[in-house]
Amino acid sequence: MNIPRITGFDRIVFFTGAGMSAASGVPTYRGAGGIWKTYDHRSYACQEAFDADPAHVWEFHNYRRGIVAACAPNRGHELIARAEALFGDRVTVVTQNIDGLHQLAGSTRVHELHGSLWRVRCDSCGATHHGRENPLAELHCAACGGWWRPDIVWFGDSLRSSVIRESTAAIKTCNLLISIGTSAVVYPAAELPLLAREAGATLVEVNPEETMLSEYYDINLRTTAVEALDALSAGLEG
Repeated sequence: MNIPRITGFDRIVFFTGAGMSAASGVPTYRGAGGIWKTYDHRSYACQEAFDADPAHVWEFHNYRRGIVAACAPNRGHELIARAEALFGDRVTVVTQNIDGLHQLAGSTRVHELHGSLWRVRCDSCGATHHGRENPLAELHCAACGGWWRPDIVWFGDSLRSSVIRESTAAIKTCNLLISIGTSAVVYPAAELPLLAREAGATLVEVNPEETMLSEYYDINLRTTAVEALDALSAGLEG
């Protein structure tokens, strides 16, 4: 198989899902050992559950913060950050992940489709706060006293229009899209790579297993994120 090299393209989008962070120890969601195999999202990850018992929901999300806080970016994250360091605004990350590991690795052009575990917002007054406190001890907004809500896209929530707009613009103008570790079952995010295909970009799927959208990719790499990025990044580090 002729594996393309990142160095051969001038507008690159890395489209990442849970498999991107698996090597860092971040639990996936739907696969073997996935977090929703153990916890019912209707009790912990929807607005209705939060409205009914915010303290209960926060017990779970502080538990998640603790797990993710113990994880470090893996070599795959570092290679993506290295690509941005070399090519600047020619490289964009569009991620379904909420773990912040792309940013910890050094990436700055990151569009978080599903929000961030490290950001909270107050639905009462609109205030936001970003920080890696673990656990988050102060659960109420200093401005108005309302409950902080994890600023992530829960089940039943809509994606933020500004993030969709920015992500779509990057995807439509890239000439290489590398989809890494996404199950292609969470919509509307799953469909976004197809916009790159419509625009004539080369599409590479990195996933140990076939997905519902595998047939639309030019190249399918049935391996891990780290192994695939090592191959795709040949020559990147001189």
